[in-house]
Amino acid sequence: MRYFILFVALCLGTISQAQDISAEQLLDKTIAFHDPNGNWKTFDGDFKVLMKSPNSSDRLSTITLDIPERQFHLLVEKDGVSYTYAFDKGNCTTTLNGSAEISDEDRKTYRLTCDRGETMKNYYTYLYGLPMKLKDPGTLLDEKVQKKTFKGKEYLVLKVTYEKSVGSDVWYFYFDPKTYAMEVYQFYHDESKNDGEYILLEGLESINGIQMPKTRAWYLNKDDNYLGTDILEK
Repeated sequence: MRYFILFVALCLGTISQAQDISAEQLLDKTIAFHDPNGNWKTFDGDFKVLMKSPNSSDRLSTITLDIPERQFHLLVEKDGVSYTYAFDKGNCTTTLNGSAEISDEDRKTYRLTCDRGETMKNYYTYLYGLPMKLKDPGTLLDEKVQKKTFKGKEYLVLKVTYEKSVGSDVWYFYFDPKTYAMEVYQFYHDESKNDGEYILLEGLESINGIQMPKTRAWYLNKDDNYLGTDILEK
């Protein structure tokens, strides 16, 4: 009986601590889990992402990122074709199968424009820079940490919106209440319509000392329709 009472007391203490934690404290704890040495702000390295989709062939993306030097390079390989987007500070270049000479037709087919490259740069640096990117200017954390059950597991949840100049979607980030690992996130364009997607994270891969999710499986919020999975490789 004495051990049972002690166990209940410890559980209640954990729950109370979770209820008392602020949004900023929760964010700091999950960053400490994923990036314990603060390496993201000086990240200089590369990684590969294999995307598997039910109605498409595999796509392999190699991302090379140097944050201090503001350099980003993306090599995409799919169906025997390769193309790149490269940014060196304010300069943008693209190639198709190793050549910078690209026809208008091919540029349209493969969306080889600097605008598209900027979108892909923002996509990869945001998703693989989480949760550290939630410290970026223009990010608005809801002050209240929510407790939600998702897929049968209870999480501590941060609600995040953005200043208009940054973005208009509403995001929710789900963290394990014991380790503070980020395990789920979802976004809505219009939450009242239950649109947008949720992403399930599994496993960890250490990239330059940062614990990045190994796999990201994407689903529609409205009907749980499976969209695809990103697999992180060194």
